[in-house]
Amino acid sequence: MAGLRVLHADDHPIVRVGCRAILEREGFEIVAEAADGRVAIQLAQLHRPDAAVLDARMPGVSGLDAARAIVEVSPTTAIIVLSMYTDDESVVAALRAGVRAYVAKTEAAAELAVAIRDAVAGRTYFSRTLRDRGVERFLGDGVLPSDALADKERDVVRLIAEGKTTTAIAEVLHVTPKTAESYRTRVMHKLNVHDVAGLVRYAVTHGLIDAAVAIWLLL
Repeated sequence: MAGLRVLHADDHPIVRVGCRAILEREGFEIVAEAADGRVAIQLAQLHRPDAAVLDARMPGVSGLDAARAIVEVSPTTAIIVLSMYTDDESVVAALRAGVRAYVAKTEAAAELAVAIRDAVAGRTYFSRTLRDRGVERFLGDGVLPSDALADKERDVVRLIAEGKTTTAIAEVLHVTPKTAESYRTRVMHKLNVHDVAGLVRYAVTHGLIDAAVAIWLLL
């Protein structure tokens, strides 16, 4: 499948440069690059690439939110997540978003090429780290385990961990401040945490934000 057209989105420039070099060496054509999910969606609709390689966690529109939108605007584009987060909840969320392949950033570069080709061919691919942990069980009977939090609740936790106020969260989610506060109360009850620090720790542990972003809230 040499010559497959690929869109790559990652908010770290050095990762984009490295990924381009790897994929071009493997015979892929990088048709577009993006630093956030919103631009990735626009570029996917414009270029209709064979594959989109997305970082799961990007500021603003995340890679998983972008994946859901790309599935709609460019249904023939296979979605591959390239992420440093390999916890079960992150993988389940990716599968729910329509992702066909999930590759850990700690794996060998050649694995990404294999994942892209498999995903474009209609197969599901997990990186070795995930296979060793038995993540394929999520696909055994086609039933994914339920998440502790709904998608919007995960968004609320992420925004709180990023230091957003209730008013700012309401604006991002297009809800009233009262509704945003209700979400906040609900997730704290679900997770059995009692303060912002607890929500921040959950967000870091489950890959909703980078630990470096949240460290000042934990001090």
